[in-house]
Amino acid sequence: MKVSAATTVTPELASLFDHALKEAAAKRGGTALLATIGGSSTPAELLEHLVRGGSMWLALDADELRGFIVCRERLVEAVYVAHGFRRQKVATSLVRALQAGDERPVDAYALPGDRAMKSLYESLGWKARLLTMRGE
Repeated sequence: MKVSAATTVTPELASLFDHALKEAAAKRGGTALLATIGGSSTPAELLEHLVRGGSMWLALDADELRGFIVCRERLVEAVYVAHGFRRQKVATSLVRALQAGDERPVDAYALPGDRAMKSLYESLGWKARLLTMRGE
């Protein structure tokens, strides 16, 4: 699997990003997290901003998009893997690729109750250190 910075917004990436936003919005704390990440941007504006800003990396295998990670200012804001590729170490590959770079992430968001994401971070040696409570 190859992990590389996103350079253009393709229809495949836009579709995967849309699925990620819908899935996050449906989870507890998802709306607040999306507001933190995207502000008042539309999904298309946010995606374009992330790609242009060099904040999104893609996991590709045989040129098929499997997932993405968003990291700004050394903070992993989102990790998303397409449904058909989950539990195949795609998210682990994405985080490890960033850890091997110059601007290694030092923090990450995880939604309340998202045990899979918390387990991923713990498997990489990260520790939970902050719990932010928001009303929704």
